[in-house]
Amino acid sequence: MDHPSLARIEISKEYLKFSAGHFTLFSPSERENLHGHNYQVRCSVITQVGANGLAFDYSLIKKLLLKLCNQLDEVVLLPEGSPYLRIESEAGRISVWFAEECIPFLERDVLLLPISNVTIEELAGLLLRRLREFPELMAQPLLAIELGVSSGPGQWAYAVWDKPQEV
Repeated sequence: MDHPSLARIEISKEYLKFSAGHFTLFSPSERENLHGHNYQVRCSVITQVGANGLAFDYSLIKKLLLKLCNQLDEVVLLPEGSPYLRIESEAGRISVWFAEECIPFLERDVLLLPISNVTIEELAGLLLRRLREFPELMAQPLLAIELGVSSGPGQWAYAVWDKPQEV
């Protein structure tokens, strides 16, 4: 048999999910009302298949994705990189200023994220960056990773990483 060959492995498990509150920012004066979603996460990788018919133990991806989902579960997600918000923290409380509104939260209910807006496209990019921070995953023979986040049936956004070509 000819080896190595390439395979696309997709991980799409029911338990790869998180529930979180958010609001999308449209402009300096327009935003959605605070609401929540039951987000779903999936991931596919392009990898080489070894002579033994195995790429790698991809239960590793399942464990890492579940860890990332758990970090985002049951909180209000706020974009600390938004040019439209001012976020202040004092005495266990978070005050979020948008236009002339002050939106109060308990600090324990909020997760500040290094993104500019809480959208599925931003969440997909963030989760892909965080997934790539795990050295045990990046040590695998990966050629590409595609990570998707859904805020509801039929609505997905994907972020993609391709291994840089060796020169």
